[in-house]
Amino acid sequence: MRLVIFTEPQQGASYDDLRRVAQFAEEAGYDGFFRSDHYLAMGGDGLPGPTDAWVTLAGLAVQTSRIRLGTLVTSATFRLPGPLAISVAQVDAMSGGRVELGLGGGWFEAEHTGYGIPFPPLGQRFDRLEEQLEIVTGLWTTPEGQRYSFDGKHYQVLDSPALPKPVQSPRPPVIVGGAGKKRTPALAARYADEFNTPFAKIEDLPAMFDRVRAASAEIGRATPPAFSSAAVLCVGRDDAEVARRAAAIGREVEEMRGNGGIVGTPDQAVDILGRYAQAGASRLYLQMLDLSDLHHLELVATAVAPQLS
Repeated sequence: MRLVIFTEPQQGASYDDLRRVAQFAEEAGYDGFFRSDHYLAMGGDGLPGPTDAWVTLAGLAVQTSRIRLGTLVTSATFRLPGPLAISVAQVDAMSGGRVELGLGGGWFEAEHTGYGIPFPPLGQRFDRLEEQLEIVTGLWTTPEGQRYSFDGKHYQVLDSPALPKPVQSPRPPVIVGGAGKKRTPALAARYADEFNTPFAKIEDLPAMFDRVRAASAEIGRATPPAFSSAAVLCVGRDDAEVARRAAAIGREVEEMRGNGGIVGTPDQAVDILGRYAQAGASRLYLQMLDLSDLHHLELVATAVAPQLS
């Protein structure tokens, strides 16, 4: 089981806050540092305000050396597919080939209206996501010296040089996730290297993963995407420390446990992570909501991670 630190900077974090967490996570041996891609806080004042996901990752690309970097997930409504492909390829080069792109359709209407971003109906958002996945991966994998064109309903690309190329070959890993039962598994089967289930109950994971396996088999994909999950993190040396950390993020211990959270003492966290592994997940995104609590990361790195096979 690989462990990734997952942050929600829209809730209130500066670039320096994120850099501090990413560098600490790298030193502590975590597999990756990922961040959400949102422009509006979901409760609270969100001060000092949002940071741009790909500007953040560009900075971290040159201020870290080993840890994987990515988004969970970039919204297809935020960026045009061509410029997005360029940005991610550039950050991949800046990092020496450590970037991953999580891409989704977008869902939070208030952040769109709050920053003047068009918010199409759900079906159109899925259509745009599919075309963006096709264009971004197509631009990256077009052989150097050849041209790429695409004629879709929402996006048209004509005679593109398909540059720059990312460092990773054939391209950076692509992550698709969600709980949808039809279109989401189909998109994951066609485009994704990893399928992610965000904040789902553990008992629901096998069915979600099976839908992606079935969609992969339907299109003749021999090996389905890798499977991962995201879950809130709240680990303490004892029950009192767990309760203190829960209070610091405004959550209830039992509520988090009931929704698949990695909650409890280190031994309890190991047991929960084992259940995720048995369900089929090979990577866990640990949602860290209190970015000032680096002792939390240290505890998981020293008392939980060593017990994982």
